[in-house]
Amino acid sequence: MGAISAQRVLEKLDEHLGRNDYDSAERHLLYWLGEAKAVGDKRCSLLLLNELAGLYRKLSEEKEALGAVAALLDLIAEMGIENNVGAGTTYINCATVYKAFGKTEKALPLFEKAKSVYEKELPETDKRFGGLYNNMALALVDLGKFDEAYRLYHKAISVMENADGGDLEVAITYLNIASAKEAELGMVESDAEVKEYLEKSMRILDEHADRDGYYAFVCEKCASVFGYYGFFVYEKELAKRARDIYERS
Repeated sequence: MGAISAQRVLEKLDEHLGRNDYDSAERHLLYWLGEAKAVGDKRCSLLLLNELAGLYRKLSEEKEALGAVAALLDLIAEMGIENNVGAGTTYINCATVYKAFGKTEKALPLFEKAKSVYEKELPETDKRFGGLYNNMALALVDLGKFDEAYRLYHKAISVMENADGGDLEVAITYLNIASAKEAELGMVESDAEVKEYLEKSMRILDEHADRDGYYAFVCEKCASVFGYYGFFVYEKELAKRARDIYERS
């Protein structure tokens, strides 16, 4: 990446995110994006724009997130890497931004592009398929295409169950399936199935041994889902686990 060390930039970013210091994370990314543009380092610009898009999505800053998406898609075309694995990952990131802000119809074609790239360039056991299938299924649920969504969720589980460290992604997928069942069947009719998937997710979260920053992130992400379904004690427990990890970092 030219004169810019992507590794050092990302290590510092992880420090900010590990403390939930999002203002510093944004300033850090914008500074290095400016440096990358100044030296014409397009690959580094692509990396940093991906990080910015994800950060703005997390912070619900729609205008900034959509601006990052537009810049990413333009940069992919400018670089001529439409069929590159990195472009596939970028398509997924852009699609998740669209979905997050209610633009699911714009998200699905990008997921399809990512799927096409991955299927050509990656072995079917690659763990990146887990993220693709999961996120694409979420978009399909929004569009009421439940059968297609369940098929992708189970494909994601199949990939992640056999991937090193993939158990947390399986836990998230079980929660996604629970939410899909409620959307499809209604809260009353889906109750038994929802509880089944919540309990599967809970077992994974409790048994996971590596209590690192990513585990904290997953706990934080999952906590509100358990709270939504009335598992208030477990919601507080997950929030405490995340908080304890962040405080130690």
